[in-house]
Amino acid sequence: MTNADTSTAERYLTVPELAALLRIKERKVYDLAATGAVPCSKVTGKLLFPEQAVRRWLERGQTGTAQVDSARPVVFLGSHDPLLDWALRQSECGIATFFDGSQDGLDRFVARDGLGAGLHMFDAASGTWNIEAVDALLRGTPSVLLGFAKRRRGLVVRPELVNEITGLGDLVGRTITPRQVGAGSRSLFDHLLREAAIPPETIRMRPVARSEADAVLDVATGASDATFGLEALAEQHHLGFVAQIEESFDIVVDRRAYFDPPMQRFLAFLRSPAFADHAAGLKGYDISDAGTVRWNG
Repeated sequence: MTNADTSTAERYLTVPELAALLRIKERKVYDLAATGAVPCSKVTGKLLFPEQAVRRWLERGQTGTAQVDSARPVVFLGSHDPLLDWALRQSECGIATFFDGSQDGLDRFVARDGLGAGLHMFDAASGTWNIEAVDALLRGTPSVLLGFAKRRRGLVVRPELVNEITGLGDLVGRTITPRQVGAGSRSLFDHLLREAAIPPETIRMRPVARSEADAVLDVATGASDATFGLEALAEQHHLGFVAQIEESFDIVVDRRAYFDPPMQRFLAFLRSPAFADHAAGLKGYDISDAGTVRWNG
C-alpha cells in the first residue's frame, strides 16, 4: 500500500519472533495461541501476535485470558461508529472512548484496557462477523458479544464522480483514503480487492484516516476521490454511495462490567425511543438486534 502503513503493520509478531521474545519453542507458542493464553490474530491461516498487546501482557504478568481482580478502566474501545459514539455520549453513562480500529480494540480488551469494544471483523472462511475473532481470543473468559447494528458499507465518492465510480474496478488510478491496518473496514476492503483481483498498487492511497468520519471528510473536502465508508456518513455529507456489503457491528463487553451502573445505563439507552429515533434518521442502519446476545464466553 503506502509507506504510511509500514509502522502499523510491524506491530504484529510472527510465531518465530514471539518464540524468540519469550525464549520458548515455537510449538509452545502454538499451544499458547490455541488456548487463548496470549493475544493473537489469525489472518489468512497465519498466526500473528499484536506486539503492543503482547508486551502489555508480559508487563502485567498475566496469562492472557486469566482473570484478575483489578477493575477495568471505564473506557469503550475498538472501531469508531457514529451511532455508538453518539449513544455513549447521549446516554450520559460516563464511559470514555478510545476508538482506533476493531483489532486494536480487541487486543486492548484482552489486555483489560477497557470494559467494552466495538467490532466489525469479517471472517472470510465462515462468512460470519466478529464471532470467530472473539471466540479465538476470549473463549472461556467472562465476556459477552452483543449485537449493536447492521450497517451498509460501500464506496463513498465525490458527487461529480458518481457516474464514473460505480464499483471497485473503477478505483484503479483513483485517489482514495484508506483506514489503518487493523481497522475492520480496512481488512474488509483489502479482502474485497483480493476477491476482485484488483492489485492495491493500482490505487493511489492517501495517508490513513483513523476514524469513519475522517475518511469521509477527505472525500467531502475533495482530497480523495473515494473511501470505503458508511452510507450514513455519505448521506450526511451529500456524497455519492455505491453499496458493497451489509456488515454486523457488535460490541464485546466484560461480563462483570455489564452489571455495573455505567454499562447498565448505556444498555438501557439502547432500548429507548430516543435511540430508535436517532438510528432511524441514519441511512443504512438496522438496530433490530441491538442488545441481543450473539456469543457468550
